[in-house]
Amino acid sequence: MMRRRNLMAGLAAMPALPAMGQPVAGGRAVRVVVPFPPGGAIDLLGRLVAERLGPALGQNVVVENRGGAGGILGTDAVAKGTPDGTVIGVIGGVTMTAYPTLYNRLPFDPVKDLQPLSLITSGALICVVNAEVAQRRGWTDFRALVAYSKAHPDEVKMGSSGPGTSSHLVIGAVNELAGARILHVPYRGGGPAIADLLSGTIDMMFDVTPALMPQVTAGKFKPLVLSSRARMDFAPDVPGMGEFADLGLGELDLLAWNALMLPAGTPEPVVARLFQAVRQVAADPVLVERLRPLGYEVMVSESPAALAERVARETPAWQRLVEMSGVKLD
Repeated sequence: MMRRRNLMAGLAAMPALPAMGQPVAGGRAVRVVVPFPPGGAIDLLGRLVAERLGPALGQNVVVENRGGAGGILGTDAVAKGTPDGTVIGVIGGVTMTAYPTLYNRLPFDPVKDLQPLSLITSGALICVVNAEVAQRRGWTDFRALVAYSKAHPDEVKMGSSGPGTSSHLVIGAVNELAGARILHVPYRGGGPAIADLLSGTIDMMFDVTPALMPQVTAGKFKPLVLSSRARMDFAPDVPGMGEFADLGLGELDLLAWNALMLPAGTPEPVVARLFQAVRQVAADPVLVERLRPLGYEVMVSESPAALAERVARETPAWQRLVEMSGVKLD
């Protein structure tokens, strides 16, 4: 479903852009809108990008958390923002590709109301469970967890960063394909869900890896499976979905990506200037090395138009995942 691309090769293939001129929007502060509360993986990503985008643009860049409704409220704020370069959203690929099918009504049209800027990261979701709960219930691997959920319907509680997120779709597909009976518990962001997983209020999470891996390293969370078909370099001991073909999950292969988006109507010279700054941010080896151990691969699009083409190309596959999961939201 996703293609991994070497970052430096991608940068080398990009067309040259004009040298940077004056700051965008007369030097006014740029807001990086994170559509989730503080403490989650997308918040971490937004802050790391904002820290580097300020120097790249030569102006103040601040993070604004606009959580709620699985990222819809924050994305809507970007879509309705002033199209002058002062509003940049960190928007998940699922919002762009799956939400139009997942939701009966959206306050924005992802294609008409958002201007693609560039990809910024890609990575698999990782399924983790509270380590103490796993030991008590005998969840030695993902197969044991699925079997337990079948024997104890709706007793296994999975937290997510919100309804309709990629983690929600994955667990919906697992329930549908494997016959699991795992209860989805949506939160307003990844941070609150992680806190409840640590306390044992919920049992498991399927989420992007940056927010979860520190607790895996600390021994608080036990990793069971990745959302990708194959294993990944950042967690070579964690199986991919392809190793659970006997449960009906062998064809699942989900890699979640995040992109930087602008309000539609942002002038082309401003888009080009911001794109050049993002290239500079993405080439920072400190950023790359900071995110790699957490399971995020830093990526940049060949151009804003290439990101628009990617959205169009991947939308049908995500629509099929929505249908497979059986999830439908108002």
